[in-house]
Amino acid sequence: MKDDTPHRPAVHALLTDGTTVRLRPVEPRDHDQLEGLYTEMSPDNRRLRFFSAGSRSAGPAADTVCAPARPGHRALLAERAGQVIGLAEYHAADDAPHTAELAVAVADGLHHRGVGTLLVEHLVSAARTDGITAFTADALSDNHEVLRLFADLGLTVIRHFDGPEAHCTIDLHVDETYLTASEARGRTADVASLEPLLKPRSIAVVGAGRRPASVGRALLHHLHEDGFTGRLFAVNPATTALLGVPSYPSVGALPAAPDLVVVASPAATVPDVAEECGKAGVRALVVVSAGVDTEQAEALLTACRTHGMRLVGPNCLGVANTAPGYRFDATFAAAHPRAGTAGVAVQSGGIGIALLEGLSRLGIGVSTFASLGDKYDVSGNDLLQWWESDGHTDLALLHLESFGNPRAFSRTARRVTRRMPVLTVDAGRTDAGRRAAASHTAAAATGTMTRQALFTQAGVTATRSVGELLEAAALLHAQPLPAGPRVAVLTNAGGAGVLAADACAEAGLALNPPSPELADHLLAALPAGASVGNPVDATAAVTEDALHTCVERLVGHPSVDAVLVALVPTAVAAATGDDLVRAVTRGPGRRAKPVIVVRLEQDLPVTLLPVTDGEAIPSYAEPQAAARSLAHAARRAAWLARPVGTVPDPDGIDTSRAHALANEFLGRRPEGGWLDPRVCAELLSCYGIPQQPWAWAETEDDAVRAAERLRGTDGRVVLKAHWPGLVHKSLQHAVHLDLRDEAQVRTAFQDLRTRFEGLMTGVVVQYLAPRGTELFAGVVQDGVFGPLVVFGLGGTATEVLADHAARLAPLTGQDVHDLITGPRCAPLLFGTQGGGPVDLEGLEQVLHRLSRMAVDLPQLAEADFNPVLATPGGITVLDARIRLLPRRPQDPYLRRLR
Repeated sequence: MKDDTPHRPAVHALLTDGTTVRLRPVEPRDHDQLEGLYTEMSPDNRRLRFFSAGSRSAGPAADTVCAPARPGHRALLAERAGQVIGLAEYHAADDAPHTAELAVAVADGLHHRGVGTLLVEHLVSAARTDGITAFTADALSDNHEVLRLFADLGLTVIRHFDGPEAHCTIDLHVDETYLTASEARGRTADVASLEPLLKPRSIAVVGAGRRPASVGRALLHHLHEDGFTGRLFAVNPATTALLGVPSYPSVGALPAAPDLVVVASPAATVPDVAEECGKAGVRALVVVSAGVDTEQAEALLTACRTHGMRLVGPNCLGVANTAPGYRFDATFAAAHPRAGTAGVAVQSGGIGIALLEGLSRLGIGVSTFASLGDKYDVSGNDLLQWWESDGHTDLALLHLESFGNPRAFSRTARRVTRRMPVLTVDAGRTDAGRRAAASHTAAAATGTMTRQALFTQAGVTATRSVGELLEAAALLHAQPLPAGPRVAVLTNAGGAGVLAADACAEAGLALNPPSPELADHLLAALPAGASVGNPVDATAAVTEDALHTCVERLVGHPSVDAVLVALVPTAVAAATGDDLVRAVTRGPGRRAKPVIVVRLEQDLPVTLLPVTDGEAIPSYAEPQAAARSLAHAARRAAWLARPVGTVPDPDGIDTSRAHALANEFLGRRPEGGWLDPRVCAELLSCYGIPQQPWAWAETEDDAVRAAERLRGTDGRVVLKAHWPGLVHKSLQHAVHLDLRDEAQVRTAFQDLRTRFEGLMTGVVVQYLAPRGTELFAGVVQDGVFGPLVVFGLGGTATEVLADHAARLAPLTGQDVHDLITGPRCAPLLFGTQGGGPVDLEGLEQVLHRLSRMAVDLPQLAEADFNPVLATPGGITVLDARIRLLPRRPQDPYLRRLR
């Protein structure tokens, strides 16, 4: 069993009350503190820990924990302000290396704050990396706290009571139950840590000067003017008051430590200000200062972590909250945010100002706003959890240029999106060029594809611009979701209707003609000359009442999911006094289906038209914007209607052998590289991935004998050259097909050996596969997003046709369904050409097993299966390439601060 304790860096994490602790491996220098941890326990707690109330066990226990690193032992401690407050350790016996005995200790006075649970979570992650599959623990039967800790982890725990003792066995298999439990604990801690930042009772501004143009003064003015009801201070040694706000020479001189300090001082002063704030007991910082360099940023973050302060920024616009009783505006935007229900998190201050103004203009307003700037600490994931819990946010808007932990973001977003729409701008969509691809998978897996996979799986509505974000937000805020993509277009001008219909079709919406019954009902309400196709042309002569009747009849018909009304002002309506907009916005009540308006003369891209019962209807200046917004709403409705999806656990998987193969290969080649065909095949067999029978041959005679063994029913075989680094065999003309006899096999081998002399190390011999659909499946391990599974049409033209879909692993059943149905080639798999469907269940299994392999092996840099032969009788990988790199496992769901 390996021991890599020295290589595990210290991390910071949050306790249940939102305070920060540091977790790190135990070192010999910790001996005295650990002995003190034990001796300072109450006699009863020592009895529960050591089964004896005396203090004689403290020294030997500290000796054991601080002994030199050894296989089978790991100890983690939690410390705050340099003081050890908890310890968790395990010991594996030599005769049972996959099982280890667990022990936990928490300082008196710090129970029920999640110290022990947090330590055990980190120890579980480390133990799984070390190959340990179960913990055992002995506890006194009346040690209710530790027994509850084990029971609440979310892992399977078996307890056996033997007199005064309880013997516990904890299965370390991590499943959805464990992840959900850990996630819930993390959410509680995260929200508590954000309270001083987003609900401060007192605020101080550092860097508020006398110059009217200074950022600090603008921030102080905003806070004072907006009516912050808590205590407000300025920090400026040159004055005793600014804008009627009391000023003090330093944070340490304030009469009480504020919850939140907003820092607008020069970049060079920021680290010292942060350190002073930490020592004074400040709980949160917003650093708007720009120009903070790498060294200063490191010192800033160190101060925040050391003293347990949450940090927004640096280089940001600030934060604001409009909640009643907590309202404050610590930004230097031109205007105060309008109170409302949209949570907003951005990195760019300019984008933040645009969204604040747009949401205020629409009347949606903002619940909480955070400009994250360089995002050293507080992230979009933090804000999503805050909005999920705050009780008044019903719409989440994000503009993030980077993701610190995409897989954790995806889990959070999947949960939050089921409660409220989460919208984002897909920033950075374009690729300056595809990566220097060593395989078809790497060529296909662009940054755009990876981000789209993240957003699609998480149910996030991804738009292409800030304008589109606001357009979609207006509809999702004001109208119900459509049950499907069927749109009815109603207009008083034929040309406007055609534009709207074209926009809907281009957005992927369906425009079905009305049924005869619906057509008759519409014609009965409309003037002579009206046409009732789709669009419905009500003509310029339509009255307000007639238009209103048509809207209601369309909304009430089961064949219509949404109604788009395209209106233009006419002299006819002006002369009769008919208000066609009012025909759409007047009652009765809230409609069950979305209704939106397009007015080509409208000067703003989108507005919300008030409805008589207090609701609103979005009105767009462009039909394309209206159609895009409806399409976003329809996709959200479809996502919500789907089952949540689970990650299956395929049978017959040998994870231990897979890890051993990866470690053996990297032991021989520490720099990593492509597996040879034999190791590659063995790795695939660990995951039950079906392969075409094959043989390895290094000489001409070996190739002939292998061909004799492998000949199919028609006697034909294939020879494929191999050498380290060869990936695109067809481009290198390193394949000979349709070899029917010994002479052809010998000729083919001689040709390959001659042309690739000095390179070729051998050949792969396979029998010629039957006809079928050639597919492609692969994985790229993205350094930020994790493993991305790519699937689509295979063969030699896979990159040219670029018919691929992608999802981030681990794949749920829904993800696999999307992969199979997403590419344009999908109809071929379902037998639309008359040949019958391929083995769809077998194809699903291959994708699930490929996903599992990618999740199990962080060393797997690329896997490339091309072609994968799909027939009604089965799925077979004909050619597989796998590249490993020396990468350490990273637990994406482990609770820790960045």
